Amino acid sequence: MHTTFSDLGVSRAVIDALAERGITQPFPIQALVMSDALAGRDVLAKSQTGSGKTLAFAIPIVERTPRDAQVPAAVVLVPTRELAVQVADDTRSIAEAMGLRVALAYGGTSVAQQAKAARSAHVLIATPGRLEDLVSRGLVKLDRVRILILDEADRMLDMGFQPQVDRLVRRMPSERQTMFLSATLEGAAGHLARAYTRQPVTHEVVAESKTVEEVDHRFLHVDAAGKAEALVEVLKEQAGLVLVFVRTKRGADRLVRKIRAAGIGAEAMHGDLSQPARERALRRFETGRSKVLIATDVAARGLDVEAVSLVVNFDPPEDHRGYVHRVGRTGRAGNAGTGITLVTSDQQGDVGRIAKSLDLHDEFADAGLAMPAPRVVFSGSVKGRRSGLRARGRR
Repeated sequence: MHTTFSDLGVSRAVIDALAERGITQPFPIQALVMSDALAGRDVLAKSQTGSGKTLAFAIPIVERTPRDAQVPAAVVLVPTRELAVQVADDTRSIAEAMGLRVALAYGGTSVAQQAKAARSAHVLIATPGRLEDLVSRGLVKLDRVRILILDEADRMLDMGFQPQVDRLVRRMPSERQTMFLSATLEGAAGHLARAYTRQPVTHEVVAESKTVEEVDHRFLHVDAAGKAEALVEVLKEQAGLVLVFVRTKRGADRLVRKIRAAGIGAEAMHGDLSQPARERALRRFETGRSKVLIATDVAARGLDVEAVSLVVNFDPPEDHRGYVHRVGRTGRAGNAGTGITLVTSDQQGDVGRIAKSLDLHDEFADAGLAMPAPRVVFSGSVKGRRSGLRARGRR
């Protein structure tokens, strides 16, 4: 028997608002977290991206925030502008059903307009830098915050936001509910989680495999000179939305021009674009007016578009963690997806090591690519009396 939102204690108004969006059944992370979150307990939630964790905290926020609450009553901190917009979109429909207002605060737009909206909002979704700016100017106060959410906390650490987050948290009441959501609760993220919470309940939804289970992983051996042409051929065979990762901003712009020249709609997403330009590109991609989004890693952090059917690594990721982050943009919310990595001859060794660390040996070999040999290092006497070879690698 499946657990329902009603079983979890969610109100009829919120259930109806979810149903209007076609959401009728809770995802595992929502089912695990909901009871403790609705009871006001501090929660640590470890879950992959695309697992439905936004509603795992958005529903408790709107259920536990009265209309007459002093504002802002809830603050959601996220690492990027794109994620802030997406979290706000997911939250607004259920918040409006309960008579609550949602506001956004992120860089690249008018401080005055955001401050005005934030002062009357029950729920404020913000990036750490912009919120600290508003607070330091006296435009927003945090002394009435009852609920604090840190979403994709590990990404905030990676991006260097901990000092801002620390200062913001110190301005909030110690008597509050805190929910900490992250892809990992080990290391620095774990230390931060314990520092911000009180007697938290921990919930984990982690796939057994190292990579996203719903994704079909493929590698394609290509010539360096014909790499763009190989990508175009891949895109012509795809009916759904395609997210392509590149290493540099200039590379993104250059590739967009080549794809458009082949008659395929494409948009760029990188840090040199203004916020309105980024929002237009994302909107065109989400609505399908442009089939392809070419993005750098930084620009794509937090990107959550469920309809992405294919992720292409045009430039290889730096390591296996980068691979999982990129390819995890497809196969989300229970949907199937495909990840394709283009590999030139001189990239074969580096990409092979990534494939090996993720147990993608067969997929790599299917492309006619050979796994790199174990690295060999010399050990023993530097004078040559005794010398030996030690192979590093998986046995």
